[in-house]
Amino acid sequence: MHALPEGTDARAVVLVEGTSDKVALETLARRRGRDLVAEGVVVLATGGIHAVGRFLDRFGPQGADAHLAGLCDDCEEPVLRRALERAGLGPGLSRAELERLGFFACVADLEDELVRAVGPEGVEAVVAGEGELAAFRTFQKQPAKRDLSREQQLWRFMWNRKIRYAPLLVEALDLDRVPRALDGVLAHLDQTPRHG
Repeated sequence: MHALPEGTDARAVVLVEGTSDKVALETLARRRGRDLVAEGVVVLATGGIHAVGRFLDRFGPQGADAHLAGLCDDCEEPVLRRALERAGLGPGLSRAELERLGFFACVADLEDELVRAVGPEGVEAVVAGEGELAAFRTFQKQPAKRDLSREQQLWRFMWNRKIRYAPLLVEALDLDRVPRALDGVLAHLDQTPRHG
């Protein structure tokens, strides 16, 4: 189980599936002029949606009773819903109710949302900046990838590189095109009392 950093007095805990989600959210917060640590917000990667129940036990109503928020992939929403229900946060939660609780689903996942938000040309510019454009061109030529849209090709190319590329894509984002789920989590954090 992940522990909060020593001496942390967290007012809010954001649960995300993986490290790429964590760094993307932290990067967006910084770009929006926010210091999550100073705000008393801790972002924790659960290591996958199926582990979220243990974190809800620790930080939810039966544990530390912290203000909670989080991200999940669209296909993982039913798992999250069941975990939130078991943690005592409400039965039969609709998507709107999940969002009122601060939990947002990415369609299909955060990398997919970021690729669409940045756009194919912008993502290719990021890939080129990392010296991987030739590798991406080779990837595009693979028989299983040729018939995919360019956005799908870029999304699949990111799969084993998402921790590296998530913050780079957030840096490349036009702040008027931020994926709804990312902005939703940050907006939810504004509704919880701040330190001081």
